[in-house]
Amino acid sequence: MPPPLSPTRTTAALRTSARISVDLLLVLVMTAVALWIVGRMWSVVWPLVVALLLTTLTWPIAAFLRRRGWAPALAASVVTVLFLLVAAGIAALIAVPVASQSGQLTDGVVDGIQKVREWASGPPLNIGDDQITGAFDTAVARIQDSLGSAVTTVVTGVSTVFNGVVTAVLALFLMFFFLKDGPRFLPWLKGQLPGRLSVDVPVVMARSWDTLGSFVRSQAFVGLLDAVFIGLGLWIVGVPLVLPLAVLTFVSAFVPIVGALFAGFVAVLIALVSNGLTDALIVLAIIVAVQQLEGNVFQPMIQSRGLGLHAAVVLLAVTLGGSLAGVVGSLLAVPVAALIAVFWNYLREQLAEPSPEPEAQPAVPS
Repeated sequence: MPPPLSPTRTTAALRTSARISVDLLLVLVMTAVALWIVGRMWSVVWPLVVALLLTTLTWPIAAFLRRRGWAPALAASVVTVLFLLVAAGIAALIAVPVASQSGQLTDGVVDGIQKVREWASGPPLNIGDDQITGAFDTAVARIQDSLGSAVTTVVTGVSTVFNGVVTAVLALFLMFFFLKDGPRFLPWLKGQLPGRLSVDVPVVMARSWDTLGSFVRSQAFVGLLDAVFIGLGLWIVGVPLVLPLAVLTFVSAFVPIVGALFAGFVAVLIALVSNGLTDALIVLAIIVAVQQLEGNVFQPMIQSRGLGLHAAVVLLAVTLGGSLAGVVGSLLAVPVAALIAVFWNYLREQLAEPSPEPEAQPAVPS
């Protein structure tokens, strides 16, 4: 027969559980309030986040110029202009070849549609031209009926593009100021905070900055691996526009999930309209293989080493971020998880028991 429970210990355990539950509830409420405030200020927070990520990417160049005696404003200006030139060059690298071969791609799309139509008219579907024409007329009628919603969608798209342009311009200005005055921020912040905060907050922010730099560099390296492997596969198959597609793959790697799907869809579509169905299926298999290798091997290994996170934590963070906030959540999930880990590790350091001093050994007489 087991011994009876102790009323004193049971009451103490229940009180401890209740106190812990109340503490956790307060933490969750404060977290929800903080997230709500961030959501209300998103028009300012999002450009700030983009500027920080761009600054971590371009800071090594600015730091190199400053070590060579360049003035902070001059170094920041040169790096910002270089970044704009590189971004414009990437856009031109994608747009110019596509524009030069637009006629070939248009003819390929028309031929592809004709082949699909011929295939649909034969066995086993046996769809006649009159049925295809009727389906087309029905689709046109539905589009005309939904013209109001289409106009609303266009207006929403224009608003989204405008907001994106405003965000990009604001992020560039913030990046310039971060490159110019960034090293003076922590000393200034240390002088503004009282007591222990003047020590803890600058240390945590310095570690967070290093972690963000590791994230951006690791993401760029993963995107480079994707671009190289997929570009080689497209070149071997003989798909046109290999270089623009490789550049598009590299750029889209910074937007998890949706970016890879978009770049892969574009590559498969170009392979379909230019080389045919067989090569398109080969390209699809290459992209799926590279994406699986990158998502399950390269990205978790590289990011787990650079950010101090386990590979499983990286995968779970991306999944949770995507389910909570879509594309933006997937993009920010890993750096947010890494920053939480930075804060938690520093908190553990401060709350850990001091290691006992080793006892002095008595001197051995010689």
